[in-house]
Amino acid sequence: MPLDYLVSALVTLLVVVDPVGLAPTFLAVTHGLPAKARRRIGIRASIIAGLVLIGTALGGNWLLRQLGIGVPAFRIAGGLLLFLVATEMVLGVRIDRQSKQAEDALEEHVRNIAAFPLAIPLMSGPGAITATLLLAGQAGGQPLSLAILLGVIAVVMAACLLVFLVANRIERLLGVTGNVVLSRLLGVILAALAVQYVIDGVRTALAG
Repeated sequence: MPLDYLVSALVTLLVVVDPVGLAPTFLAVTHGLPAKARRRIGIRASIIAGLVLIGTALGGNWLLRQLGIGVPAFRIAGGLLLFLVATEMVLGVRIDRQSKQAEDALEEHVRNIAAFPLAIPLMSGPGAITATLLLAGQAGGQPLSLAILLGVIAVVMAACLLVFLVANRIERLLGVTGNVVLSRLLGVILAALAVQYVIDGVRTALAG
């Protein structure tokens, strides 16, 4: 039934992507950037992640088969890349992002953050890609079910964008000290998540 599929797809992607849970990470990786730049990052990240998941739904299985790439490889690669970001957060190693930066350098930095690590692998990471592949398989090539899946992806990305837009208010409540502590703490959590990605990928590869 289309309604059952709609509920299943919506709940699955909301749980896997976890828009609310992305708010602290968004604050950490955009710390020090002006509000306007943060809005651009949120919009870009939501669009990029949405396109990745839509592309996955439409042709992900076919592409993986053609390239001979398995989902475990995505998990391992995403975990390794995410670990690098987590290390920078914990150690406080960041590019200077004060307002004195040149506009072109700031714009390039905005694009980089939006694509990685926000859009990939946090929003459209191994978990979201795997879930989308499974949901696309359940659609069985039926146009209505596939359209529902694409609509659900759009709704989930819109929820992420909404969370990003209100994240500035959360930062103001935390203050400077709170944001520094949050950044370090989230760095440790992201490092653990990255290691878990690698462990899951290796376990799945060995089991297969």
